[in-house]
Amino acid sequence: MALLNHGHILTAAEMQAAEQQLIDSGTSVIELMHRAGTGAADYIWRAAPNCPTLVLCGPGNNGGDGYVIAQALLERSVDVYIAASSEPGTDAAENAKSLWQGKTYALDDAKPAKQFVDCLFGTGLTRPVSGTLLDHHQRLFEGAQRRVAVDLPSGIETDTGAKLNAVSRYDLTIALGAFKPAHYLAPARGLMGYLAGVNIGVEAASAARLLARPTIKPPETEDHKYTRGLVAVVAGRMPGAAKLTTLAAQRSGAGYVKMFAGTGFSSTNHSIVVESHENGVQLREQLSDDRIAIIVVGPGLGRDGHAERLLDLVLDIDKPVLLDADALMLLGSAGLSRLKGRSSPVIVTPHSGEFATMCETDDGSKIDLTKILAADSGAVVVHKGNDSVIANAEGAVSLTPSSSSWLSTAGTGDVLAGMIAARFANEKDAFLAAKQGQWLHGRAAKLAGPSFSPEILIDHIPKALQECI
Repeated sequence: MALLNHGHILTAAEMQAAEQQLIDSGTSVIELMHRAGTGAADYIWRAAPNCPTLVLCGPGNNGGDGYVIAQALLERSVDVYIAASSEPGTDAAENAKSLWQGKTYALDDAKPAKQFVDCLFGTGLTRPVSGTLLDHHQRLFEGAQRRVAVDLPSGIETDTGAKLNAVSRYDLTIALGAFKPAHYLAPARGLMGYLAGVNIGVEAASAARLLARPTIKPPETEDHKYTRGLVAVVAGRMPGAAKLTTLAAQRSGAGYVKMFAGTGFSSTNHSIVVESHENGVQLREQLSDDRIAIIVVGPGLGRDGHAERLLDLVLDIDKPVLLDADALMLLGSAGLSRLKGRSSPVIVTPHSGEFATMCETDDGSKIDLTKILAADSGAVVVHKGNDSVIANAEGAVSLTPSSSSWLSTAGTGDVLAGMIAARFANEKDAFLAAKQGQWLHGRAAKLAGPSFSPEILIDHIPKALQECI
């Protein structure tokens, strides 16, 4: 996948402003359309050369891109024709139509082709495609064997990834100028197929960036287990989850990982160091060790009174903390003030259900809501899912590229918590640690192949880490 605009992800408004900046600097709309259309045509040609193609053109500039695409394919001797929903509604689209030398059909007369290229509506659509226009779109889409969306599939809301109307899965989506939030947010991201990008000269900054492979420094020759960071994992009533977190932290670069559990727990894994405690006073003393870089609490914690007391104890200690799973459900939205007032960094890693418990609003995109929770809590938020979003309190956002759907299994979130904690123990930067841990988690999943257990995922962490060194 091509990296566009240095990884900055632009909203519809930001993209419009970026294009206007190019126009103001002397690049014409016609030239931008030529860059977009010829670049998209090149992808289409390389993916399926000589494939009979129908290009569906709308009235705006996305439709103008379609005329350019069709002409570029025609010049490569492709059997290509256009179905137009209406006459062009912009000067640039009208110019592109005037240069088109092939056949154009009205929607009623258009027949499906082997390849369908959707240039009906792109970035900025805010209302559903409906009526006979939607009927024709679906007829031509369903009659094809291969489907390509230019910029975005018609019917997708740019900033949220929501479906404004029924949208089916494409084989290829070609982003123009910059990737948009919908390219990485569910449900839209599951409809894109292979995601490609065409550079048209956009150079625009945004708070949202695509998560890229990190560069991770190996330990120096003088490092030892404490300089590499001690991770403390507090176990609750179900210590198996904390065990997964501990093992993941060990494999993700922490120098030392300790699991703190009540008396009676013993691990059959000799690599796991377990410190037992009989009561809260003893645990508080253990966790006050100055060598501890970060405390993880939540995996397998439970939600009873004992779990509440453990969470309170951890939050009363002024150390960096990662909260996951049950800790987030116990905290809820009422407990956010306890996080914002802390002087030490906080990382929270909610899935959608836990996020809903913590965030008091559901009005906005996943990006917007994650930023709100980060601002309200002062924490780095890793909003998990097949479209994970990471945000810090300052408004910086990182979106994840496509991840393995096999991560949708119990225990993989416990693994992620340990990975992020280990990276914080090394980096001492919560936002950086969250991004590194998230990338390693996704990469380890792809290396693990299909249908893996959390333990198999953990076994592939070093391979993912090796790619970053």
